[in-house]
Amino acid sequence: MKKRSETLLFIAWAVSLVATLGSLFFSEVMGYTPCELCWYQRILMYPLVVIYGVALIKGKTDAALSGLILSGIGACVSIYHYMIQKVPAFQSAGGSCGVVPCNAEYINGFGFVTIPFLAGIAFILIFVSHLLTIREQRRNA
Repeated sequence: MKKRSETLLFIAWAVSLVATLGSLFFSEVMGYTPCELCWYQRILMYPLVVIYGVALIKGKTDAALSGLILSGIGACVSIYHYMIQKVPAFQSAGGSCGVVPCNAEYINGFGFVTIPFLAGIAFILIFVSHLLTIREQRRNA
């Protein structure tokens, strides 16, 4: 594996690790109960740490192809969740999400940085770094 591909794969792994630890911090340390859509995002994020970690150890980007799919779906869920929180037309959809309403905002930094926003940024970074890894691999083949 070339150095640039390895670096991009490491970025995907590091972002997924930080996102996983961040979600655990919010729930276990801060005591925020995750809503239903947060759980779906966790289900899609947590395996990425293992997938990209194994791909790094093995030195094979094709081992991480499922990470591209999970991060793409995760980005869509995060964008939808963020829209439930911030777009008035979608807010009524998040009120009956489960025990914790999906339109609730535990954090709201700078008026727009919420937990789904952070997750969405992480999923997009992972997705883009994986696409760049694939492009780099094809360029070197």
